[in-house]
Amino acid sequence: MISLRWLQEFADLPDDGEEVARALSALGHEVEGMRRVEAPFSGVVVARVREVRPHPRADKLRLARLDTGSGEQEVVCGAWNFEAGAIVPLSTVGAVLAGGLRVGEREIRGVLSRGMICSETELGLGEESAGILVLGEEYGVGADFAACLPFPDVLFDVTVTPNRPDAMSIYGLARDLAALYRVPLRRPSGDVGPTGAPTTGRAVVEDAARCPRFTAREVRNLSLGPSPLWMRLRLRHAGVRPISNVVDVTNYVMLELGQPIHAFDLDLIPQETLVVRRAREGETLTTLDGVERRLDPEDLLIASPDGPLALAGIMGGESSEVRPQTRRVFLEVAHFSAPGILLSGKRHGLRSEAGSRFERGVDPALPPLVSARAARLMADLAGGEVAGGFIDFYPQPIEPWVVALPRSEPARLLGVELGAERIDDLLTRLGCRVTGDDPRQVTVPTYRPDVTRPADLVEEIARLHGYDEFPSRLPKGVGEGLPVWEQRRRRVRRALVGAGCFEVMTFSFQGREDLEALGLPADDPRCHPVRVRNPLNEEQAFLRTSLVPGLLASLRANATRGRGDAAVFEMGRVFFPAAGELPEQPQRVAFAATGRIPGPGWEKAAERDARDAVGLWEALAAALGLEHRIEQVAEAPFHPGRCGRVYLGDHPVGVVGELHPAVAGRLELAGRVALGDFDLDALLISPPRRDFTAPSPYPPVVFDLAFDLAEEVPAGALLAAVCAAAGPLLERAEIFDVFRGAALGEGRKSLAMRLTFRDPRRTLTDADLVPIRASIIEGVASSLQGRLRGG
Repeated sequence: MISLRWLQEFADLPDDGEEVARALSALGHEVEGMRRVEAPFSGVVVARVREVRPHPRADKLRLARLDTGSGEQEVVCGAWNFEAGAIVPLSTVGAVLAGGLRVGEREIRGVLSRGMICSETELGLGEESAGILVLGEEYGVGADFAACLPFPDVLFDVTVTPNRPDAMSIYGLARDLAALYRVPLRRPSGDVGPTGAPTTGRAVVEDAARCPRFTAREVRNLSLGPSPLWMRLRLRHAGVRPISNVVDVTNYVMLELGQPIHAFDLDLIPQETLVVRRAREGETLTTLDGVERRLDPEDLLIASPDGPLALAGIMGGESSEVRPQTRRVFLEVAHFSAPGILLSGKRHGLRSEAGSRFERGVDPALPPLVSARAARLMADLAGGEVAGGFIDFYPQPIEPWVVALPRSEPARLLGVELGAERIDDLLTRLGCRVTGDDPRQVTVPTYRPDVTRPADLVEEIARLHGYDEFPSRLPKGVGEGLPVWEQRRRRVRRALVGAGCFEVMTFSFQGREDLEALGLPADDPRCHPVRVRNPLNEEQAFLRTSLVPGLLASLRANATRGRGDAAVFEMGRVFFPAAGELPEQPQRVAFAATGRIPGPGWEKAAERDARDAVGLWEALAAALGLEHRIEQVAEAPFHPGRCGRVYLGDHPVGVVGELHPAVAGRLELAGRVALGDFDLDALLISPPRRDFTAPSPYPPVVFDLAFDLAEEVPAGALLAAVCAAAGPLLERAEIFDVFRGAALGEGRKSLAMRLTFRDPRRTLTDADLVPIRASIIEGVASSLQGRLRGG
């Protein structure tokens, strides 16, 4: 959670939380939530304890006489963590504490107590209830305690995109807001204050590639204890549990400036020397979470000459952690290579606030400022002394880089001419230095690792100019709307959605077991996927070679949630090995459906099967204006005899049918699964232009024929033979019935067809159709050895 009051320490921002939330969202930082926080109590004043004496009738109670600034009063108290002279919060008669408790006068063992001294818990400021809250001398006696605290405040729940590590801090967000509001940005002080004798600590960096910058500083004579109330409140609002003044400072400065810090107990570091190196084979480290971790040689460590102390940039180790008796700390503030931190965190399954920042990229210029800020706070809050001799290993400084921005580029990408002065102003407010004319030479600050190209600069210009400031208008040019391939892609989506399918988007990664479940032959190209270099897990170790496993997994997920009647489809890329650096990435479209087809409640719904798969394909083909044919094939993962290959002309574009029952069983899918898998690139090509044929005004002639055929003759072959023999007057041919029975004999079947004929110039007569009927019967007999039933 981001505190508005904390942001206002670095820039003069409005007090209106709603306005600031809108500003953050306009800058690209999504505000997922916002809440106003008020003091959870009233009627509490700051008082000084003048005298403490025993209760005359209770050994565990004491009487405290307090100065409230406007007089004195006596209360009964059971806490023993304070003495005379302490400054405490006193709830007066009529005060209301957290939870709605109203304070009144009470007689306790014969003594009248007018009010009570409060603990953190009673005030709703924390979880400490073992004693009363003892305040510092900065609180004025008689003051309204609520007015002394950072209330009211507004807390924002902000989501920072992965490419903006500079915004993962109070200061980073304040910098963006200051640029938007055109107000000065107050930089935190880098004054470390007076220093003592030089440090005795040392640092050695053995891997400068993984650790380009390493700084260390000693703070000695520390007295560990609770942090001041203001710091504890800010940490709690940010979701961080206060621990002690020294540890809290490291967390506070990280939240404030975005640079992780680690404090080592210098007395626990062998030879008082830190070594930055890779892990060695067989080394282990017990991290602060109590887990012993076996280290990988690719892990970067902060070690001593004797062994590992911390997993660099992720988490410290138990052996050198700050303890209540710690008196000297060695502050490590470093810049680590982002990929190394990311991979180490994944190897160990370890996420931390430090790791989440380093893996995105932290500003290499921050360590000296952050080290000074943390050391000064520790000296002020823990009574310490900053040692002399600041260690700063930085052999090859990372300098700001220059991006050339052509004068025409902003207008080309944004569609709006903003003007040279406006563009220069926006870039300057964002911290860039602009020189030159065409192209502009823009020097990008080191805290913006995401800005490396002209397009990145244009994005920053648009972000600060305000996306809402761009007018809505149609693009200019000679274009004719969407390109043909996009128009046809949208037709695919509309056709399948209109046929009752839901579009899904599944992962582009798959595991070896996903392919094995399909029962593909070993020489199938789909069995040779491209392996991901750094997979999240073995279940997602390969780039997908088919959309089918993802669709079947979606059906299974729906079935386990009581949605067994489902139809889904996906359009996406699959990946195959290629000779170049990148894999081949053809586009596919696939659908899968199982269960019953939705229908009227008074009718029993039919279960989906291969016919429904063909119907889905025909709806798709009709939407795209495709003329096709289907030939029966046997191809995994489809059911042999219940699938066919789809051709556009002589070009195969996919397979449609039913999923093999064995595959369905392995995937725990009940019933039949209608399935189709097609080459989307081929479907997106516009078909040849067809000439318009005026519809005939004359009535059709419709009759049925049934043929006795061998069982192995596919229906498609019969359709092809009939169409070839029927001539140009055939308007439509469809198979409407299949019959098998003893009357036909074993290995035979009957296919019934309905044929529609029409002449564009006149009404057909029976005499016209006699030769056509004879030609059809002869054609089927000669090509398929079929005979007309009943003829």
